[in-house]
Amino acid sequence: MVRTIIFVAIGNSLTVGSTSPGLANQSYSRFLMEIANDFLKKTGKSDIIEIRITNRGVDGDLTHGMLQRIQQDVINFNPDYVIILGGTNDIGWGLPVKEIFSNLKKMFEMAIDNGIEPIGCTVPSILIWDEGIPPRLKLNQLLKGFCSERGIICVDLFIKTCNAETGRLRSDYSSDGLHFNTLGYKKIAETIFDESIKNLLIRELNKS
Repeated sequence: MVRTIIFVAIGNSLTVGSTSPGLANQSYSRFLMEIANDFLKKTGKSDIIEIRITNRGVDGDLTHGMLQRIQQDVINFNPDYVIILGGTNDIGWGLPVKEIFSNLKKMFEMAIDNGIEPIGCTVPSILIWDEGIPPRLKLNQLLKGFCSERGIICVDLFIKTCNAETGRLRSDYSSDGLHFNTLGYKKIAETIFDESIKNLLIRELNKS
């Protein structure tokens, strides 16, 4: 009998997979599920374990909104893991970094308290607004520090999708300077898989 490992991805438009107006959504969760299940097929264990990822992204959502709906959209769903990516819109609205971090921290704690293992993601950079980069760096530093202290996996999407020289979002990954294109969302999926889910799957397979 195949055991299904359930993930929920919660976030904003970067989780929805929004691109430029008029283009189809390209959610990283879809690419991530394909990568993970392909990995299982290559191990010859796809008859034992399969991966299911439910997307709970909401366009324009703030971390406060994510916090308000995490009970309904994540905890009530009773997944094994939750991928948390939020903060981009908060920064765009000029909200204090400490407030954004507090909301994210509460989401991690709620997941843990309910037996759900969280996977944190740093906020990617931006291409069209250099003033938006410093608060991202500050938020990401707080997030990585918290995750390190609590033994939580934190995937560094900022580093893996930015220009190393400028700190800006790489233009070949972006559709409009803020959102990603298909290549960019695939890069997010690959990064999350390489930095978290691959080892989680190996751990799950060792239990089987």
